[in-house]
Amino acid sequence: MKASAKDLAALLPSRFTLGVATAAFQIEGALAEDGRTPAGWDIFAARPGAIVQDHSPEVACDHYHRMPEDVALMKELGVDSYRFSLSWSRIQPGGSGPVNPAGLDFYDRLIDLLLANGIAPMATLYHWDTPLELDQAGGWMNRDTAYRLGEFAAIAAAAYGDRVTRWVTVNEPATVSTNGYMLGMHAPGETLMLKALPSVHHQLLGHGLSLQALRAANVPGDIGITNVYSPMVPASINPLDKLSAGLMDMAQNRLYADPVLLGKYPDTIRAATFFSSFSPSSEDMELISQPLDFYGLNYYMPTRVASGPGEGAVPKGMAEAMGDDLSGTAPGAPFHVASFPDTETTAYGWPIKPEYMGVALAEMAERYPLLPPVYITEGGASFEDLEIRDPEGGRIIPDERRVRYLADHIATAVEATSPGGAAESVELRGYYVWSLMDNFEWSGGYKQQFGLLHVDRETQERTRKASFYWLQEVLAARHRDAVPEAPGLGQATASAG
Repeated sequence: MKASAKDLAALLPSRFTLGVATAAFQIEGALAEDGRTPAGWDIFAARPGAIVQDHSPEVACDHYHRMPEDVALMKELGVDSYRFSLSWSRIQPGGSGPVNPAGLDFYDRLIDLLLANGIAPMATLYHWDTPLELDQAGGWMNRDTAYRLGEFAAIAAAAYGDRVTRWVTVNEPATVSTNGYMLGMHAPGETLMLKALPSVHHQLLGHGLSLQALRAANVPGDIGITNVYSPMVPASINPLDKLSAGLMDMAQNRLYADPVLLGKYPDTIRAATFFSSFSPSSEDMELISQPLDFYGLNYYMPTRVASGPGEGAVPKGMAEAMGDDLSGTAPGAPFHVASFPDTETTAYGWPIKPEYMGVALAEMAERYPLLPPVYITEGGASFEDLEIRDPEGGRIIPDERRVRYLADHIATAVEATSPGGAAESVELRGYYVWSLMDNFEWSGGYKQQFGLLHVDRETQERTRKASFYWLQEVLAARHRDAVPEAPGLGQATASAG
């Protein structure tokens, strides 16, 4: 392990935020209660075979009914901030028209309870649960969805703008476009491949319109977007592998970050013939590239890329864990994801390479000279946690591998952004652990366990894992020497551009 709890606490900068993260669809349940209408994910998850073992999100972690208990656990943990998402169809059924008072009230109570317990709220406007009516009208392939998200942002700003410390407009547009519109692994289950590129632009436009709405409402909280980032590593010195890694980097990283941080799409995309029919206006690009108060980076792993089709789109172990048969041959594919040799993996088959946390931050620093302050808005690992019963019948979950993963990645991020580090120009403000509790992990169902808390699927009982107690120790040791952030106020902004 790179750092013990006390050693890691000593590494953390003053006012460095340690938080936990969840998403509404993954934990709330109550899909048909109190005026909530379906999201596209409701329908997709009900398709036979779409989710591992046909697991259902209908109850999930029952957070909708157990929210006060979950906030109490966060208070016990001692966390600085909680990143959650607003269920669009719970607040605004159908994605347009009037609001649902019961939906508004749920998040009102959540935010007030967080603040009462000294926990700073970070609210994500869009974390993949597109209202069904919008999905049926084309979803993110339809430009109108971006305008609907902008309207939803205005609703959220009016309701919660006085109390939310940080806003995330859109979470991981890369995953939505790749898994939802190109490969069909996530809702809405489209397999459009390169024809799905408009879904990229419309999500980024939705970000810009949401940011514009939040600014117009004069919310005091900081505003940013969250993108997943994976350093692309050529499988060999073969020039074709290097070229393939560069193409993957463009398609999964730069395609989403360049428009936001540079105001333009990568040259390769703009020059490609398949993209020539799509020419975004200068007005769109100005909206997309408005200055941010922070940039959210979700980091889990690097990606090793090799030329040619290989044995399938991703390594077999990863394909099986993802709940989708991606391990078959892919004739004609120009490149594929390859396994890292002699590397420990998570239950998802993801390689554990904490050193690439520093590489990700260094690449961002090099590519984007005006990069705003950064939060790692998600980081964590799924493992098949072992449950042990103590003599009194209680659960003990010694998830030391998760502890090691978090310790190594947080320490690497802090060291990389410290003076003399590979990414010393990056102002790293915090790290949010994914996730507070084991939840519905999209196509992975409940098989993939990322939580600091175990959730019994039958009783919904929450059990603190070893990682919960470890993070609690980090937070307690850090707070002896540092001043935690004020939960109702954003930190001083430093916008790009």
